[in-house]
Amino acid sequence: MAVKKSLDEIKKILNIHRSELRDKYKITEIGVFGSYVRGEQKRKSDIDILAEFGEPISLLDLVGAELYLKKILKMKVDLVPREDLRPELKERIIRETVPV
Repeated sequence: MAVKKSLDEIKKILNIHRSELRDKYKITEIGVFGSYVRGEQKRKSDIDILAEFGEPISLLDLVGAELYLKKILKMKVDLVPREDLRPELKERIIRETVPV
Protein backbone atom coordinates (compact mmCIF):
# COMPACT_ATOMS: atom_id res chain seq x y z
CA MET A 1 0.00 0.00 0.00
CA ALA A 2 1.35 3.42 -0.95
CA VAL A 3 2.04 5.84 1.85
CA LYS A 4 0.45 9.25 1.38
CA LYS A 5 3.17 11.76 0.59
CA SER A 6 3.17 15.49 1.16
CA LEU A 7 3.52 17.95 -1.69
CA ASP A 8 7.01 18.84 -0.42
CA GLU A 9 8.06 15.17 -0.48
CA ILE A 10 6.76 14.80 -4.03
CA LYS A 11 8.62 17.93 -5.17
CA LYS A 12 11.83 16.68 -3.53
CA ILE A 13 11.62 13.32 -5.33
CA LEU A 14 10.93 15.01 -8.67
CA ASN A 15 13.88 17.36 -8.15
CA ILE A 16 16.22 14.45 -7.38
CA HIS A 17 15.23 12.83 -10.70
CA ARG A 18 15.10 16.06 -12.73
CA SER A 19 18.09 15.26 -14.96
CA GLU A 20 16.78 11.81 -15.91
CA LEU A 21 13.31 13.25 -16.58
CA ARG A 22 14.94 15.79 -18.88
CA ASP A 23 17.50 13.54 -20.58
CA LYS A 24 15.52 10.33 -21.00
CA TYR A 25 11.94 11.60 -21.22
CA LYS A 26 12.53 15.12 -22.67
CA ILE A 27 10.55 16.81 -19.87
CA THR A 28 11.70 20.44 -19.74
CA GLU A 29 9.20 21.69 -17.14
CA ILE A 30 7.21 19.79 -14.56
CA GLY A 31 4.68 20.73 -11.91
CA VAL A 32 2.04 19.29 -9.62
CA PHE A 33 -1.66 20.22 -9.74
CA GLY A 34 -4.94 18.83 -8.49
CA SER A 35 -5.85 17.43 -5.09
CA TYR A 36 -2.28 17.43 -3.71
CA VAL A 37 -1.92 21.15 -4.37
CA ARG A 38 -5.34 21.93 -2.92
CA GLY A 39 -4.71 19.75 0.15
CA GLU A 40 -7.71 17.58 -0.75
CA GLN A 41 -5.87 14.32 -1.43
CA LYS A 42 -7.22 11.07 -0.07
CA ARG A 43 -5.36 7.85 0.68
CA LYS A 44 -6.10 6.53 -2.83
CA SER A 45 -5.63 9.82 -4.70
CA ASP A 46 -3.33 9.85 -7.68
CA ILE A 47 -0.88 12.66 -8.23
CA ASP A 48 -1.57 14.97 -11.17
CA ILE A 49 1.60 16.07 -12.94
CA LEU A 50 1.73 18.66 -15.69
CA ALA A 51 4.74 18.39 -17.98
CA GLU A 52 6.14 20.34 -20.86
CA PHE A 53 8.18 18.32 -23.31
CA GLY A 54 11.13 19.76 -25.23
CA GLU A 55 10.11 17.94 -28.39
CA PRO A 56 7.11 16.04 -29.73
CA ILE A 57 6.72 12.66 -28.03
CA SER A 58 4.90 9.48 -28.94
CA LEU A 59 2.23 7.81 -26.85
CA LEU A 60 4.79 5.14 -26.00
CA ASP A 61 7.19 7.81 -24.68
CA LEU A 62 4.39 9.37 -22.63
CA VAL A 63 3.48 6.02 -21.08
CA GLY A 64 7.17 5.36 -20.35
CA ALA A 65 7.49 8.70 -18.57
CA GLU A 66 4.31 8.06 -16.58
CA LEU A 67 5.55 4.60 -15.52
CA TYR A 68 8.90 6.07 -14.47
CA LEU A 69 7.13 8.72 -12.37
CA LYS A 70 4.95 6.02 -10.79
CA LYS A 71 8.08 4.04 -9.93
CA ILE A 72 10.01 6.91 -8.33
CA LEU A 73 7.00 8.33 -6.47
CA LYS A 74 5.65 4.90 -5.49
CA MET A 75 2.10 6.03 -6.20
CA LYS A 76 -0.40 6.32 -9.05
CA VAL A 77 0.40 9.17 -11.43
CA ASP A 78 -1.65 11.02 -14.03
CA LEU A 79 0.89 12.67 -16.37
CA VAL A 80 -0.62 15.40 -18.52
CA PRO A 81 1.34 17.08 -21.33
CA ARG A 82 0.71 20.82 -21.20
CA GLU A 83 -0.22 20.88 -24.89
CA ASP A 84 -2.95 18.29 -24.24
CA LEU A 85 -4.85 20.33 -21.64
CA ARG A 86 -8.51 20.70 -22.49
CA PRO A 87 -9.28 24.35 -23.30
CA GLU A 88 -12.02 24.63 -20.67
CA LEU A 89 -9.61 23.46 -17.92
CA LYS A 90 -6.31 24.91 -19.14
CA GLU A 91 -6.39 28.27 -17.35
CA ARG A 92 -7.40 26.78 -13.98
CA ILE A 93 -4.83 23.98 -14.16
CA ILE A 94 -1.97 26.29 -15.15
CA ARG A 95 -2.89 28.74 -12.38
CA GLU A 96 -3.07 25.90 -9.83
CA THR A 97 0.15 24.14 -10.88
CA VAL A 98 3.06 24.28 -8.44
CA PRO A 99 6.30 24.18 -10.44
CA VAL A 100 9.08 21.83 -9.39
